[in-house]
Amino acid sequence: MVDNKKKRGPGAGGDVIVRVRLPNKRNKEQFATADLMLGANHIRVRSYDGVTRVGRIKGKIKKRVWIREGDVLIVVPWSFQDEKCDIIYRYTKPQVEWLMRNNYL
Repeated sequence: MVDNKKKRGPGAGGDVIVRVRLPNKRNKEQFATADLMLGANHIRVRSYDGVTRVGRIKGKIKKRVWIREGDVLIVVPWSFQDEKCDIIYRYTKPQVEWLMRNNYL
């Protein structure tokens, strides 16, 4: 008997990258990597400008996205406290590979 069911959902494989969100320099967005989970929606992140900050997961993505250590993120540093930032986006593995291939990371 042949199983003709197609696998669907996030683990379907063969993900084709159509569009990848890039940091908007006008809004002071930048790439960062999640270093350490601190709890209470806070993560220590290492920005690509070399600064280690405490990031706060915004409520919009807190409900929808699961962030783990080692994930590549987009963060916005606070204007009045440079050692803190807001996390606004998380990249998936295929998106990170695309960013590396195109020399963004």
